[in-house]
Amino acid sequence: MKRLLFTLATCCVMCACEQKTEMNPFFTEFQTEYGAPDFTKIRLEHYEPAFLKGIEEQNAEIKAIVDNPEEPTFENTIVALDKSGGILARVSGVFFALIEADTNDSLTALNEKMAPVLSEHSDNIYLNQDLYKRVADVHQQEKEGKITLTTEQHRLLDKYYKAFVRSGAGLDAGKQSRLREINKELSTLGIAFDNHILNENNAYQLVIENEADLAGLPEWVKAGAAEEAKAAGKEGKWLFTLQNSSRLPFLQYAENRELRKNIYEAYINRGNHDDANDNKEILGKIMALRLEQAKLLGFDCYSNFVLDENMAKNSQTVMDFLNNLWGYSLENAKKEAAELQKIMDKEGKGEKLAAWDWWYYAEKLRQEKYDLNEDEIKPYFSLEDVRSGLYTVANKLYGITLTELNDVPVYESDVKVYEVKDADGSFLGLFYADYFPRAGKRGGAWMSNFREQAGEVRPLIYNVASFTKPAGNMPSLLTLDEVETMFHEFGHALHGMLTKCNYKGVSGTSVAQDFVELPSQIMEHWAVEPEVLKLYAKHYETREVIPDELITKIQNQGTFNQGFMTTELLAAALLDMELHNLTDTENLNVVAFEKETMDKLGLIPEIAPRYRATYFSHIIGGYAAGYYSYLWAEVLDTDAFEAFKEHGVFDKNTADSFRKNILEKGGTEDPMTLYRGFRGADPSLEPLLKNRGLK
Repeated sequence: MKRLLFTLATCCVMCACEQKTEMNPFFTEFQTEYGAPDFTKIRLEHYEPAFLKGIEEQNAEIKAIVDNPEEPTFENTIVALDKSGGILARVSGVFFALIEADTNDSLTALNEKMAPVLSEHSDNIYLNQDLYKRVADVHQQEKEGKITLTTEQHRLLDKYYKAFVRSGAGLDAGKQSRLREINKELSTLGIAFDNHILNENNAYQLVIENEADLAGLPEWVKAGAAEEAKAAGKEGKWLFTLQNSSRLPFLQYAENRELRKNIYEAYINRGNHDDANDNKEILGKIMALRLEQAKLLGFDCYSNFVLDENMAKNSQTVMDFLNNLWGYSLENAKKEAAELQKIMDKEGKGEKLAAWDWWYYAEKLRQEKYDLNEDEIKPYFSLEDVRSGLYTVANKLYGITLTELNDVPVYESDVKVYEVKDADGSFLGLFYADYFPRAGKRGGAWMSNFREQAGEVRPLIYNVASFTKPAGNMPSLLTLDEVETMFHEFGHALHGMLTKCNYKGVSGTSVAQDFVELPSQIMEHWAVEPEVLKLYAKHYETREVIPDELITKIQNQGTFNQGFMTTELLAAALLDMELHNLTDTENLNVVAFEKETMDKLGLIPEIAPRYRATYFSHIIGGYAAGYYSYLWAEVLDTDAFEAFKEHGVFDKNTADSFRKNILEKGGTEDPMTLYRGFRGADPSLEPLLKNRGLK
């Protein structure tokens, strides 16, 4: 997801630069078709001067707003603020994209250097008393009925006004000074936390020399491991890493229990080795600083500070929601564990189910209950076929087309770029797809942009993931989870590409955190619809369309293992909330706190939280006190998809309504108002419980 470090905007008109500044590609709009970043000209030495020039430019723009002798108006204050920072928008869009998807030591060092500088710049804007007074003046004018704004203008004004208040603009000088210190320290601590996880990911290698240790692994897994080994200079061996595309198949199929334990424990203990990459002390500091920040701003804990801006509004609402689901999920997980133990008992080894056994025996149970081996369906999910099917779904729903472009500069050769057009042929934006793992890419999958939409300016959107790579003569064959992830992230991309807003501050995915996953999660439903599978699921060798028998098996196992999946997700969400519900962080031991929290919940030892505290990157980035959002939004997406099932998964009227009321609106209205505009009613919890097999 896009990370908003501070308000970045695009300047409509720029002054001519000296000849030497024209050499820096960030100083003006990119001189390319579509205004796409020109990666053929961008070099390391361009970033820092562009950040500094961008700060200088935006400072001048802020000064012009403050020094304007005219009475503050929506146009000369709020719109001017929204449009400020053109250079910063360009350099930040590219720099932070590479920091997450293709970093190196030089970029990492520069990130650490610039973080406190950018933090200070943000504070200089949002703690600028003269600017705050003008924003507050416009806010008061609307409140008193002296000006009439559109709904979108009201939302933009309200967003900026709250941003100043939540940044401490109304506090005394002493408290503001302390907030500045906190913000600077947090900016560097977060970078260190993420760097440690990346280092741990890259350092771990499970190298197998004895082919007997590969017993149980499908050929596609072994081929991928052989390619990894070859790339690492270990030809003739097999290399497994902590990337999901490598680790999960090993846990799922490898017969060697000790090696499963090895890779599992390496994964769940990242950031917890009391070494240079340890994250315990860093996370403790982050929690303490966040709590202090929240209290300075008038909140009892950090979660209530965050949630005040979300649909949920407060911690109690979220905790009630999560605890309600916990009762359903844990009971199902215990039943699943008992089923897995029975399979182990049949083997007569006298072993007790452990966390590193779950994927392995769950796969055996899947085959036993549903006669379905994921290895049986992977040949139908080549990355290219899935991508083609995804674009077909988008076309059938919204009339859009994606055409690959070969002349748009990219930062890595395996990144693909597509021109996106609407049904009437009008340009909607560019879409970049970066789907394979690399050493400089963090784990997971996300969407963001190089340029946001505003008025006639169309966005430049990208998706990043780390899917199974091609191996030898075999193309990239995706797991079902990877298929759904591709659909998920493209749902975010649709939110960013179809937006039709006048102002950048409320366009695209600039919505409440617990609403932003609705467009992404609803797309996952199409991935496994029988009608959709027949569109794209074709055997990569024979080109045979996936047979009805396999489709039926996929449908039948739709709720398989959902007790486990929901419980590990809920455990992470509850850990996130409990950490940020703290009202006292003195002597906080994050590992001990995690154990205490899980023990209180009654989490069984065979399951760990999906993310443990020392590598929980979501709560360091944009999902602090917000990991619950995936489940909160699932209430919305499962209920919303019911509308499509009622009228047909490609029903034009339903799709048009979803596009008009959700995808095009960005944050221009209250999220629940937008949802009711589409669905005609509040969402029901029942579809979620049914979808996850919890009731």
